[in-house]
Amino acid sequence: MNNIILFNPRSANSKARIPNSILAVAASIEGKYDYVIVDGNLEKDPLNKILQYLSTGKYKYFGSTVMPGPQLKQAIPFSNIIREKYPQVKIIWGGYFPSTHPKVVLNSVFVDYIINGPGDKTFPDLIDALEKNKSVNTIHNLIYKDGEEVVKTPKDDLYDLDSLPELPYAKLNSFYPIQKYLGKTYLGTKTIAYHSSFGCPFTCSFCAVVPIYEARWKGKSALGIYHDIKFLKDTYGGNAIEFHDNNFFVSEKRVIEFSDLIQKENMIWWGEGRIDTINKYSDTTLKKMRDAGCKMIFFGAETGNDAVLKRMDKGGTQSSKQIKEFAARMALFDIIPEYSFVLGIPADTPELVMKQIDEDIKFIKTIKEINPKTEIIIYLYSPVPTEGSEMFKSVLNSGFHYPKKLEDWLSPAWENFDLRKNPLTPWLTAEMVDKIRNFETVLNGYYPTISDIKQSSVKINAMKRLSSVRYHQNWYRFPFEIKVLQKILKYRQPEVEGF
Repeated sequence: MNNIILFNPRSANSKARIPNSILAVAASIEGKYDYVIVDGNLEKDPLNKILQYLSTGKYKYFGSTVMPGPQLKQAIPFSNIIREKYPQVKIIWGGYFPSTHPKVVLNSVFVDYIINGPGDKTFPDLIDALEKNKSVNTIHNLIYKDGEEVVKTPKDDLYDLDSLPELPYAKLNSFYPIQKYLGKTYLGTKTIAYHSSFGCPFTCSFCAVVPIYEARWKGKSALGIYHDIKFLKDTYGGNAIEFHDNNFFVSEKRVIEFSDLIQKENMIWWGEGRIDTINKYSDTTLKKMRDAGCKMIFFGAETGNDAVLKRMDKGGTQSSKQIKEFAARMALFDIIPEYSFVLGIPADTPELVMKQIDEDIKFIKTIKEINPKTEIIIYLYSPVPTEGSEMFKSVLNSGFHYPKKLEDWLSPAWENFDLRKNPLTPWLTAEMVDKIRNFETVLNGYYPTISDIKQSSVKINAMKRLSSVRYHQNWYRFPFEIKVLQKILKYRQPEVEGF
């Protein structure tokens, strides 16, 4: 009767990835509690699967990872239905969404506990306490309600990843063949999704990582990463890697050691890093990374405005000058920089907001002149509740507020907010949003992403020719002909996990 259902709701990406967060929780209870895994990305009717398990009377706990955006579309209604049909089942959420919006989640009455950060120790400790009818107030990384009060317990130090139990890949394979998670991407035909570290040592005011990890980072050893990847390669045929760390490249020493180990495996890989961090790497290290299969790196360039970078609490030494120089440096080593920009930052007047947008559009085009292979990803600024951030204070002062009911997050507008496609912020006008989106359409017409592996060179060249005049003449309004062609070609614009 103490069995556990671990649920991975469907995400935005059509390709299922290895559910690492669910596997980490599963590893923490392996051999102690019985559990099943339900993956909304691979089940035709995941709710029916969950209810079938619950109908046996053997399952007492329902744990779900919940990232902002599409995962809410299953996590919210499924949890609500479980509470109605099986009120005795304890419902536990983890992930960025509940950790950054705990009050609205717990006020929903169908979520009992939130794992606030890594659940490797918190989840089993919570189950132990509930099984023994003990208080949970001494368990770290936990958020729950005591009467009407929302209680947030202290954070644990980040765990030594090499001391944590190995992920139960074989157990996952008993529910869903691992091969279904190793999809064809720009990197390879069987791409592994892998987490090698917790957190990030920086405090960017627009980043959901900051409230959870509080500028802390800890990584698994290079040897530990290599052993895991080698196992997935040899056992399941993985031949490429997406490192889904918040910041894979914090330690140059670790990257060097990993590059030395992985080079002989002939695997292509991708990760996320910071420009000012990797710019400190030696040329020797960058060459070693490329020789070892590092083909592309995602960077938060954010903006070409140094004053705005400062307002973003970007930290470090990142500047517009460095962003440009680094794009050129990456070209020397044949590593593709994937630059994301956040447009629509609040300013004192609408005129200043529009001025910032125009400057960033010009800056993006400059980056493309410096290194045409640079992939550009454009987001609209979506506020993240970061305590102490001056930018977030200005957001609240503008009249912006989040939904007061959890179910309201299911609306298309708030889903797009979470995906940074519709900010719902009062300082951005429709004209501003249209300008950003129209520029993005023209940009991706003239510089189609190389990561859309379904497009042929003939189709790519057709789109470039169609977009050429608009791009060079700065004519972005109403690019209907480009949108029609992209729809016909089923062209997919670049995104951080959009291989």
